[in-house]
Amino acid sequence: MSAATTLKDPRRYFEEIDARRNEIADAPPICLYLEVTNRCNLLCETCPRTFETLEPPADMSWDLFTRIVDQVPNVGRVVLHGVGEPMLVKALPDMIRYLKERGTYVLFNTNGTLMQPKRFQALIDTGLDELRVSLDAADRETYLKVRGKDYFGRIVRDVGRFVAFKKAVGATTPRVSLWLTGLRETIEQLPAFVRLAAEMGVTEVHLQRLVFDEEGYGMARADLSLFESTQAQEMAAIAEAEAVGREFGITLDASGATEPGASLKQKDERAWATCRRPWSLMYFTAHGRALPCCIAPFSVRGYSHYTLGDATQATLREIWNGEAYRNFRTTLLSDKPPAPCKNCGLRWSL
Repeated sequence: MSAATTLKDPRRYFEEIDARRNEIADAPPICLYLEVTNRCNLLCETCPRTFETLEPPADMSWDLFTRIVDQVPNVGRVVLHGVGEPMLVKALPDMIRYLKERGTYVLFNTNGTLMQPKRFQALIDTGLDELRVSLDAADRETYLKVRGKDYFGRIVRDVGRFVAFKKAVGATTPRVSLWLTGLRETIEQLPAFVRLAAEMGVTEVHLQRLVFDEEGYGMARADLSLFESTQAQEMAAIAEAEAVGREFGITLDASGATEPGASLKQKDERAWATCRRPWSLMYFTAHGRALPCCIAPFSVRGYSHYTLGDATQATLREIWNGEAYRNFRTTLLSDKPPAPCKNCGLRWSL
């Protein structure tokens, strides 16, 4: 199935994956996650890079970027973020254009701190399809607690300006959305968060489930997670937010395009075994390390435990069906999954 067909009919694509999942992936990845940088200008309490050095600070080099992308000429979707802030990367506009020239759907998450007006037109001109802004709070005080720096007012102002600018120049892309990580600290703010989006002119809001490892990073701890222990008060906040969304014409959903309430409910106890990521996508760090997925950096400590290859030393074809990837797929389908996967679908979404 072609990349274009996959984007138009993802259900059919994933049904085909489900029918043939084994240790070998018989088709190349349809999606790439490229960590264009692991540097960031914030110290978020839910991010592992705030608490430990995962890899030495770096931006993905142009040579590594093109080396990876050129090996998957029909890739349908590329996500240009990992644990860093993509807008710190000077080559980011060139990377987007390089991908758009081959018809790839391109998006990235940003913390929104670098959305200066002087960059608006240039960002639009790249052809970027989606701009996801992780704001994570509806007021300054909560934002400061979660993010560690007082940028709330600036982000709200500048993202709102960008949406207005896009409308003024008649641009239809990039689609802009606001994201909130569902913590006990923030979930009751969801209705206010939707209202804030309306004030900013943003028409999409997403509730992102908290990801945490067993030890926990700052706020990324089990006791602050909503999943597995969602209370009536929190579900009421979601219901109110959905009503606000209907009032203002704002789409509200959750990770994996699920309904927010359903996203927080426990799935099958062996939910990891339904994961399609090792057959559909590849994730590369700024240094070229291949990881199973975008959740992996947040789920256990130490990349050495689940590195599946190195794009600076091997081709993607060699990595994709190499021994490490084959073993990972086999274990994922068993009753004893890899450490990063054992709570997948139970504490965060597939």
